[in-house]
Amino acid sequence: MTTTPTQQLSDAGVSIWLDDLSRERLSSGSLQKLIEEKNVVGVTTNPSIFHAAITAGSDYDAVIAEEAAKGATVEETVFEITTTDVADACDLFAPVAAASNGVDGRVSIEVDPRLAWDTEGTIAEAKHLYKKVNKDNVHIKIPATLEGLAAITATLAEGISVNVTLIFSLERYRAVINAFQSGLELAKENGHDLSKIHSVASFFVSRVDTEIDKRLNAIGTDEAKALKGKAGVANARLAYQVYEELFSTERWAVLAEAGALPQRPLWASTGVKDPAYPDTLYVTELVAAGVVNTMPEKTLDATFNHGVVTGDTISGTYEEANNVLNALEGLGISYNDVVAILESEGLDKFVASWKELLADVEGALASARKAS
Repeated sequence: MTTTPTQQLSDAGVSIWLDDLSRERLSSGSLQKLIEEKNVVGVTTNPSIFHAAITAGSDYDAVIAEEAAKGATVEETVFEITTTDVADACDLFAPVAAASNGVDGRVSIEVDPRLAWDTEGTIAEAKHLYKKVNKDNVHIKIPATLEGLAAITATLAEGISVNVTLIFSLERYRAVINAFQSGLELAKENGHDLSKIHSVASFFVSRVDTEIDKRLNAIGTDEAKALKGKAGVANARLAYQVYEELFSTERWAVLAEAGALPQRPLWASTGVKDPAYPDTLYVTELVAAGVVNTMPEKTLDATFNHGVVTGDTISGTYEEANNVLNALEGLGISYNDVVAILESEGLDKFVASWKELLADVEGALASARKAS
């Protein structure tokens, strides 16, 4: 009996989450179908995804009209729409959550990206979102900015599960794991059941190649061209090495003894941006037990249709991955410069999407008020 590539991924210990959510996906049954047929066990959202969902078609017209009649502000309307979709998705994934003791069946919702540099604002918004969605299997997404680190710790200390997003650098990833473990230590002091607190650390992959390949093309030598398309995978593999290291310490053993579950690495931005690369590159090359791969539907379909899953493709690759990053430094490509630019661009993109979303919903509210 043959199994599908997505089933092989699941068997290898990779959790497949869909990087998309909309009212239409929920109401049409298409998300349920992906759970049944393509091994999808979770969903992630972000400001760009919500902007695309809410501004396409008429799925949200009724709720916008309702909010307009109530005199709701644009912020209140967006909050209502996004939290309702996420709560409904949490209900859809509840059986998956129950079957995996809450490890999977998770749905992520992001704090307002404009708060990325505001620790206290992020903490308040995380609590507000958590209370509103009111589902055990929700993850609150907090960006891994320097200001976000303290917010991650404080949110976990309240017993709230967190998806840490926009991680690009290995150094920042270490800081994220430290923030996670500090949060659990405080949660334990606060009397929370650690086995009920879940977290993932979203490490972005394809954008690393996009930025570095641009620089390699500018250098233009054969040596530079030979390194194209290698940095994203190398960086993620070294992140897994950091994960293995920091979750085998004495500090972690104490938390695990108290029921804590490790913060799983999540591969984000796994759709290839360069058509010259295999469309399953950031899936099949990043297989290891205990990771999440959150895929846009196009990447999920490609993996399901023709992905070649050969088991663990991360263990034993660390020396080779280090060699790739060292070779890039040798060519004058600064790792620290690349990751700083990527974090800044990633945040700017989410803030821009959020502002566009607010403007579009504001227009829709105005139209609804006129129509009534």
